[in-house]
Amino acid sequence: MKRRVLFLCTGNSARSVLAEATLRAWAGTRYEALSAGSQPTGTVNPHALRQLAAEGIATAGLRSKSWDEFATAGAPPLDMVVTVCDSAAAETCPVVFGDFLRVHWGLPDPAAVDGDDDARQAAFREAHAIVKARLQAFLALPAEAWNDRAALKDSLDRIGFVEPDDVVADHG
Repeated sequence: MKRRVLFLCTGNSARSVLAEATLRAWAGTRYEALSAGSQPTGTVNPHALRQLAAEGIATAGLRSKSWDEFATAGAPPLDMVVTVCDSAAAETCPVVFGDFLRVHWGLPDPAAVDGDDDARQAAFREAHAIVKARLQAFLALPAEAWNDRAALKDSLDRIGFVEPDDVVADHG
């Protein structure tokens, strides 16, 4: 059974898109990766697209879209919603309701970094490294983990603190 995972942020232009594209590239038949924003910018940040392309991750079809697309009565059900906004920077995370696991994997917004093109691209590289480390930890969970929702939630919450140095596996 393919589980549907939605990465949710405010603008859906950077962090959630990095997570969607990376999980889509790595998930095989286990997961369907999606992303959305509570206040979508309408465009994917070009630095996010550049970072994904540099890693060999497909960017076709990526777009900045509203959470509303997944909240309608006819929308297919979600299994998990991951917020990736940075509450440490007083960024407001969207509130979502539904019968799915909710987890928070916050990380700083690389699109908010000031500086020249190199500084911004470095911020996207760092954000993507965090996303990749957390997705590696997520994909390492056995399929049976979904049978115990409370234990799975605990594992998923811990993944929200994983940093790139914590993971040694390489998917790409």
